[in-house]
Amino acid sequence: MARDIRTLFENDNITNEKMPKNHQERFLEKLDKALPEEYSHSKYGWIKIAASIVLLLGVSIGAYKNFQPIADLPQTVVTTKVIETKTLGDISPGLKKVEDYYLASINLELSKMVYTSETKDLFDGYLEQLDELDKEYKRLSIELTDSGPSELAVNALIDNLKFRLNLLYRLRAQLKELSASEVNTTGVTQSI
Repeated sequence: MARDIRTLFENDNITNEKMPKNHQERFLEKLDKALPEEYSHSKYGWIKIAASIVLLLGVSIGAYKNFQPIADLPQTVVTTKVIETKTLGDISPGLKKVEDYYLASINLELSKMVYTSETKDLFDGYLEQLDELDKEYKRLSIELTDSGPSELAVNALIDNLKFRLNLLYRLRAQLKELSASEVNTTGVTQSI
């Protein structure tokens, strides 16, 4: 049951009583006895400060000696030549669509493949062939950049993409055959 605090104070006859003299001092004395302040004044406090400063200076000097500027070391300059190559997309928007289609299809097929220890040799063989085709594609792109767009170069690039995709289709088919033969050799019949 909720009661109003104002009515409680009105009903009580509270007089303004004053606290006895020395009340605050007695309270503080009791408080000090219950929770005494602990000051640890050590006569060797300055030694701790001095040791900290010496340690900080030692670490700073050691770091400075170990991490001297590199300018003192002999420098070797290596220059690399970045070859800007053109792709099919640089020639025309229609060819960009063709290139994007084949690259997306290749990546999709690769993502669908399940790599197991039984299919390792099969995968490795196909991945070597795909790597060779990728190197050939880069070489053809450089040739396209150097000699300019020609029908022969564009067809070679598209054929390379087609061949990579067909290679992945063959890999998928062989993996299906391999898994079907494994299922049949374990005595479980496969229903189609």
